[in-house]
Amino acid sequence: MKIIPAIDIINGRCVRLTQGDYDRRKVYMKNPLDVAKSYEDAGIQHLHLVDLDGAKASKIVNYSILEKIASETKLIIDFGGGIKRDEDLKIAFESGADKVTGGSIAVQNPTSFSEWIANYGSKIILGADSKNRKIATQGWTELADIDVIDFIQNYQQKGIEEVICTDISKDGMMQGPSFALYAEIMQRTKIDLIASGGVSSVEDLQVLREMGCAGAIVGKAIYEGRISLQELKELC
Repeated sequence: MKIIPAIDIINGRCVRLTQGDYDRRKVYMKNPLDVAKSYEDAGIQHLHLVDLDGAKASKIVNYSILEKIASETKLIIDFGGGIKRDEDLKIAFESGADKVTGGSIAVQNPTSFSEWIANYGSKIILGADSKNRKIATQGWTELADIDVIDFIQNYQQKGIEEVICTDISKDGMMQGPSFALYAEIMQRTKIDLIASGGVSSVEDLQVLREMGCAGAIVGKAIYEGRISLQELKELC
C-alpha cells in the first residue's frame, strides 16, 4: 500500500480544513516546499498536492508551488484542485505533476473527463469525494445526486484504474477512516482505491493495508503529531 502524505494549499501555505469547510482552516506551515522535502527525507515517495484555491476558483492557481516541489524533489506527485479544462491539465503536467486527480469535472463534464482517461490512461485519477454517499464538487461546497459507488463503477467502465475516495464527514476529524464504505467500494468495483480522510493513527493505516487499499492519504495526523515521519518511513 502506498503511503501518501497530503499538502493542501491556500494562499501559498500548507493548511488543513475540517470536513472541507474553508472557514474551518488551520495554517500549519508557510512553505509547502519545505514540508515536501521533509517527506522525501523521511523516505516517502508519494505526495498528494491539493490546490484548494484552485478548487474554489474552478481553475488551476498554485501551479508554481507544484513546479517548485516537482523540480526540487523526486516525489511522485498527484495534483488536484480546479482541474477542469484541457488548459489546466496541460499546465499541471508541464509543471511536474505525475498524475492529475479530477473530481468536479467528472461530474460536470463527463465527456471531457472520459477523453482524459482515454488519452492519458493511468496518469488520471478519479476523485470520488462524498458526503452521506453523495458526490461532492466545487471544492466540496456542492453535492450532486450521485451515489459514490455508482459514480466509481461508471468510470471504471470507461477505463479509470485508480480512485481517491474521501468521506468528507471524516476529513480532519481524527476519528478514523470510513472502513465500511471502503470495503464496499473494493468489493463492488475491484478498483485501486486510495483511502482519504480520517486517518489518525498507524493502526488506521495497518487496517487499510489489510483491507487491500492501494494507498492511503495522511494529512492532519502528521501535522498534529499523531503519526511521526519515522513511523511512515517504517510503513513505506
